[in-house]
Order: sequence, then C-alpha cells, then structure tokens
Amino acid sequence: MSRTLKALIFFAALVAAWALVARARIWSPVLLPSPWSVALYLLGAVRDGTLLEAGLVTLKRLAIGYAAGLSIGLPLGLLTARVRLLQDTLGLLALGLQALPSVCWVPLALLWFGQTEAAMFFVVVMGTVWSVIIATESGIRNVPPIYARAARTMGSRGLHTWVHVMLPAALPFIVGGMKQGWAFAWRSLMAAEIYVTILSGFGLGHLLHYGRELNAMDQVIGIMLVLLAIGLIADKVLFAPWERLLRRRWGTDSK
Repeated sequence: MSRTLKALIFFAALVAAWALVARARIWSPVLLPSPWSVALYLLGAVRDGTLLEAGLVTLKRLAIGYAAGLSIGLPLGLLTARVRLLQDTLGLLALGLQALPSVCWVPLALLWFGQTEAAMFFVVVMGTVWSVIIATESGIRNVPPIYARAARTMGSRGLHTWVHVMLPAALPFIVGGMKQGWAFAWRSLMAAEIYVTILSGFGLGHLLHYGRELNAMDQVIGIMLVLLAIGLIADKVLFAPWERLLRRRWGTDSK
C-alpha cells in the first residue's frame, strides 16, 4: 500500500470519527459543527472569492518575510560559525530569541510600525531569522574537521573550501533550519494577522479572528483546515524534494 493511500485512509477515518462525534451531539453544534457544515462554509468562501483573496494576501506576506529572513539569517549563521566573537554574542542572542513565542513580537511591531504591512513583515522576519542562524551555525560547526583537512591536503583554500566542502556537508542542517524557519514564520504571521487589523488586506488569520468574534465555529475550523493544508503542501513542494535529494546524496534514502 502506497504512503499516499495510507494517508488518505487515515484522514478519511479522522473525518468519519469527527462526523460520528458531531452526530452524537455530545457538544452543541455551535461548538462542534459537522464536517458537512465546515465544507459548506469553505465552498461558499471559495465561490465568493473570500478564501482565495485572503489566502493570496497571507501567502504574499509570508513569502516576502520568509525570503528576507533567509537572506539575513543564512549569512549571519555562516559568520557566527566562523567568528568566535559572534558565537559568544549573536549566537547566544539567537538562541534566546528563538525560544521567544512569536506572539511576543506583535505588541512591539504595533508600537513601532502601527497597523501596517511593515508590522506584518517585521513579525515574520523575526520569526524566521533566529532559527535559520542557529541551524546554519550548528550545521557548519558539526561538519567533521577531517573534511576541511582533506580538502586542504588536496589544495583547497579559503572560499573554495567553504563553497565546495563545508556548505555541502552542512546542507542537511541548513535545510532543516530553513524548514523550521518556515514553520516559525507561518506561526508568527498567524499571530500577527489575528491581532493586527490592516485595511489594505485581510488574510487567513483575520478570517480566523472574525470567526471567533462571531462564534462561527464552522469558519474557525474551516480556516484551520486550510492552514493545515497549506502547511502540508509547502512541506511537500518546498522542502521534501531537497530532503530526498540530500538523503540520496548521502546514501541514507531507504528503498
């Protein structure tokens, strides 16, 4: 049985269990709507364009902030791994800030930037950059020293060693950090959209917030399912191909 078929059977069983619990009326339908009610909401949101528009707004914010976080975090991670002073200062700061809950950046962003797109951008970047710095630094520092010594024996020096030896050896850690940075950026953006209202664009977090305000549990659960689907698709499209390539490269891919 293929992995896709196993996953489909698993999720179908979850939906069936959800439908049975909703039908048993253990909780009020206001608190636990049926899968059919949630599907009707999603269908209506797709037809009137609300879901597509909100999804595009959210994904645009996420892509811009995540790209900026990577462009900052990767070079800083490389420098932190190479410079001892940065390890003892920036590395320690990154370790502490990574543990900071994403929602903590929202009040700071509101005070600094107000209810603007800049506030959203700031929160997403802060959710991305620290985990990328830590993963990149850890990846470089965990490369066996014998690799660099062997490269120097064969005439490699300076930038050539970094580009052709250190970075490829650290790539599994770096990709893992990029994946973790994506997850933190996604959570940060949802926290920002729930608490920050921007008239220039309503994202999925805003729909989630308005569903809570209106006690529309079908909307809340529907948007949560959309967020879950986007996360799974992003993992399969953006990171799974890299992970498969690296497993084949290092001979760890199970057949």
